Amino acid sequence: MKYIDIEKNLIPYRFDISLADEMFTLEVHFNEERDFFTVDLERDGEILVVGEKIVYSVPLFFDVMDNRFPKVSIVPYDESENSIAVTWETLSESVFLYVVAEDDDDDT
Repeated sequence: MKYIDIEKNLIPYRFDISLADEMFTLEVHFNEERDFFTVDLERDGEILVVGEKIVYSVPLFFDVMDNRFPKVSIVPYDESENSIAVTWETLSESVFLYVVAEDDDDDT
């Protein structure tokens, strides 16, 4: 399954990514005090979301999506099921941001 690799040593940082053949900009931040990550989302220079907390097994942007958002889900998940939280220790080690297209859900 395809995932977005987060370069923790670069945080805070921005990068462009193609999701369902559309370009977006993600900006990743880390809250050291509380050990969690957030993501900002932009499309064509328009800020869509600021400070979306990355929560294990909860699709990013699920509660604010409209036609400007990616047409895929981005879900933090650990395929080994050893981790159940997104922390500095787990992100990009065992927990990854998986990109799930609607047709991927039909494969079960």
